[in-house]
Amino acid sequence: MKEKRVKTTGKIIERMNDTHGGSDPFQRLLGLMFKAHPWHGVSIGQEAPDIVMAYIEIVPTDTVKYEVDKRSGFLKVDRPQRFSNCCPVYYGLIPQTYSGEQVAGMFAKRARRKGMVGDGDPLDICVLSEKNIPHSDILLTALPIGGLSMADGGEADDKIIAVMRDDAVYGGFTDISQCPSALMDRLQHYFLTYKSAPGTTQHKVEITSVYGREEALKVIRASHADYRAQYPELSSLWPKQL
Repeated sequence: MKEKRVKTTGKIIERMNDTHGGSDPFQRLLGLMFKAHPWHGVSIGQEAPDIVMAYIEIVPTDTVKYEVDKRSGFLKVDRPQRFSNCCPVYYGLIPQTYSGEQVAGMFAKRARRKGMVGDGDPLDICVLSEKNIPHSDILLTALPIGGLSMADGGEADDKIIAVMRDDAVYGGFTDISQCPSALMDRLQHYFLTYKSAPGTTQHKVEITSVYGREEALKVIRASHADYRAQYPELSSLWPKQL
């Protein structure tokens, strides 16, 4: 009986590798016993940056902007969406990423600006899929194909654009240039206006450029490096190398 329990426990811990990452059995066992924090307790993915895990906070039908509470990991109401704005894609974060010094440096070089800083949040991701997913607070596997070089009040706030793996319509896309222009226009309009109040004439959000897959992969690597620098105590949960 004891031998059977040992084998069962070993299989459980092995299955946890894919989602929680790392090599510390105690950390992985905690991840099985308790709900993982979507930013810190879920792995970015063993095949990152080419294939990443995405935690979805908002779906296109949401009229309220949800956001992960950084301390507790619960999904909270950030604010009602202004006007009739609804995000046209699945929107969330990439676990184990952080917009810090390296991400800000890439943005500054790309936009030819000085004095940029990261926004101190996990890296945002927009996932394209033809499937109707009715609610957020889920994980899905995504393939990055590009990104929006976005600044919010002088802070780097990149938005990675990705497709859901094996999606029937978008799954074969390998670069953002393949995306329908109407969808990209809607997505950019959403981010340029989603914080605007009625009558606002000055907007602190701007998109300086749209970049392709190779730049997106570099941004993801930089964001994970920023995360490792910011949270060295969580090193047992990191993938070996991006």
